[in-house]
Amino acid sequence: MNGTYTDLVKQTFEFPQEGFEVRDNYLHFNQINLKALIDKYGTPFKLTFLPKIGQHIQRAKKMFATAIRKHHYEGKYYYCYCTKSSQFSFIVEEALKYGVHLETSYAYDIEIIKKLYAKKKLTKETFVICNGFKTKNYARNISRLINSGFKNVIPVLDNKKEIEDYMKMVRSGDEPVNLGIRIASEEEPAFDFYTSRLGIRSRDILEFYVDKVKGNKKFQLKMLHFFLNKGIKDDIYYWSELNKVLTIYCKLKKICPELDSINIGGGFPIKHSLGFEYDYDYMVNQIVLSIKKACRKDKVPMPDIYTEFGSYTVGESGAMVYSVLREKLQNDREIWYMIDSSFITTLPDTWGIGEKFLMLPINKWEAEYQQVNLGGLTCDSHDFYTSEEHINQVFLPKLQNGEPLYVGFFHTGAYQDQLSGYGGIKHCLIPAPKHVLVDFDKNGQMRDWLYAREQSYQSMLRILGY
Repeated sequence: MNGTYTDLVKQTFEFPQEGFEVRDNYLHFNQINLKALIDKYGTPFKLTFLPKIGQHIQRAKKMFATAIRKHHYEGKYYYCYCTKSSQFSFIVEEALKYGVHLETSYAYDIEIIKKLYAKKKLTKETFVICNGFKTKNYARNISRLINSGFKNVIPVLDNKKEIEDYMKMVRSGDEPVNLGIRIASEEEPAFDFYTSRLGIRSRDILEFYVDKVKGNKKFQLKMLHFFLNKGIKDDIYYWSELNKVLTIYCKLKKICPELDSINIGGGFPIKHSLGFEYDYDYMVNQIVLSIKKACRKDKVPMPDIYTEFGSYTVGESGAMVYSVLREKLQNDREIWYMIDSSFITTLPDTWGIGEKFLMLPINKWEAEYQQVNLGGLTCDSHDFYTSEEHINQVFLPKLQNGEPLYVGFFHTGAYQDQLSGYGGIKHCLIPAPKHVLVDFDKNGQMRDWLYAREQSYQSMLRILGY
C-alpha cells in the first residue's frame, strides 16, 4: 500500500499553495476548474490564463519601486517584455495593458510593433529595445521605425559594424538617435564556450564609443545591456558579471554624459516544482543596492534600470493538459503511461534541453500512486518524460476502471509554441492541440473560449504539397 497521491504530495510539499488546490478530488489551477475544461474541450489542449501576466508585471514593478524608495535610488525602473517568449497578440496586448515596454529580436518583430501601433495598443513614446544580431532586413525595419517618429527605439549594437547600417538608413532629425551596446558576457564555467557569441567584447567598448559614437551628431549612447542565459540567480557568477557591467558603465559615464541606462537582461526564474523557492524581493534589493554602491564609489549618476522579463511575464500563465491513453509494462519494473500527444511537439524544451515543468494529475488524487514513465505518441525514442525537477522520478496515480487519468504540465507559457512551430509540420504529423484562453470578463466572472482548434490533417498536407 503506497498511500494516496494526496498523501504523497502533502508529505513532500506544503500543499495547497498559490495557484494549485484540489477541490472534490480534482485539481484547480489559478481557480480554474480544469475538469470542466476537459469535459468541454477534450484533451489534449493548451491553456493560457491571461490574468497571470498582469499579476507578475505588477509584482515586479512594485518590488523595484519599493527597493528604489528604500535605498533612495536616483534612477527610474522600466519593465520590458521580450516578445520572443510568446508573440501571440493576446499575450503582448495583455502585457501592454500594464504599461510595459517591448524588446525585439528579429526583423518581423518590428512588423508586430507597427500592427500594435495601428491598433492603438502602444504609442510612439513606448520604448522598443531592439536586440539580437541585425540582418540587413532587421536593421532596415528598425531604421524605418525610427524614421516614422518612434522616439524611443533603441537599437542595441551587437557588433561594431552594425552602426554603419544605421548611418546609411536613419535620417538625421532634430534629436540624435539613442543607441545601446550589448556587452558580451562570460558564460558559466560548465558551458561549451567561454564568451557569448552576442555583444561586443568588454575591452573594446570604450574605444568603440570614442571612435564611432562620441561627437556623432546623429547618435548618442543611452544604454548598456548585458544578458545571462541562466537568468538572475543569487550566485557568484551573476554578481561577478553584474559588477563587470557596472565597472564599464562608470568608466563610460565619465566620458559619455548621455549614457543613463543599464539593461539587466536575463529574467527571473519561475516555479517548475511545488518545492520552488526564490527570494524575489531580496534579489531586487541587492541589484538596486549594488548599482547604487558602484555609482557612489565612482561618483557618477545612477542609471535608469531596464529589465527584459519574458518567461517571468508569461511562463506561469500556461499549461498543457493530456489524457493517459494506456498503461504499458515493458519489463519487470518499467511502467509507461502513454499520453494522447507528444512531448517533442508540445513541450519541446523537455526534449531539447531537458527542461522540467511542474507536473500534476488533474484527477484521482485519492487513488494509490506508483512510479511511472510518461511516453509521447511519436516514434522517437526521446519522446518521454521520466523525472521531475525535485526528484529523478515521476509518480502518478494508478489507473483504475472508469474515468481516464488526466495529467497537467504547468507554467509552460513561454517559448513552447515558438520552438515547436505553431501551426506547422509536427514530428510524425502529431497535430498541434487545441488552445483555450481563460480571462475575467468586465463583471469579474471567469470566461473561457477556444482560440484555436486542433490542427487538421488538411492543413498539414497543404503545407507538404499534397
